Amino acid sequence: MPHSRWISRSTLLIAGVCAAALTACGSESSPAPTGSSTTASAGPTTSHSTQASPEVSDASAAQLCDMLRPELTNWRIQGGTLGKIGLNALVHEWALRNGAINAAVLADKAIIDRAAIKSCPDVRQQAIDALGIPDLASGLAF
Repeated sequence: MPHSRWISRSTLLIAGVCAAALTACGSESSPAPTGSSTTASAGPTTSHSTQASPEVSDASAAQLCDMLRPELTNWRIQGGTLGKIGLNALVHEWALRNGAINAAVLADKAIIDRAAIKSCPDVRQQAIDALGIPDLASGLAF
């Protein structure tokens, strides 16, 4: 039955790449969602070296952790290559759910690590270990 495992992995890979590509394409032409229940604090997002990056609310950080936690087993099984695709798709989805955070993530990938450290440092470390990366930001492709 090695063919059935290969088919499901290749299908997952293709689906992940397509989802990440569609999410990335859609985020540039779509306006930010209005009336979002969770928002980041207002602040400049142009350059984190000269200006402060926006803070992620406690609710948004908890939401990120709730999204990361169920993926840990998948990433341990899939390994770093497929897992990073899943991480990218997950972060895109999280950022789009929290419209004000979307631009901040694009400008400062480390915001993901700060949010995870704030709300679930144990889950962050497990994700880093499963993906074989030094931090979550280095696993992001955008």
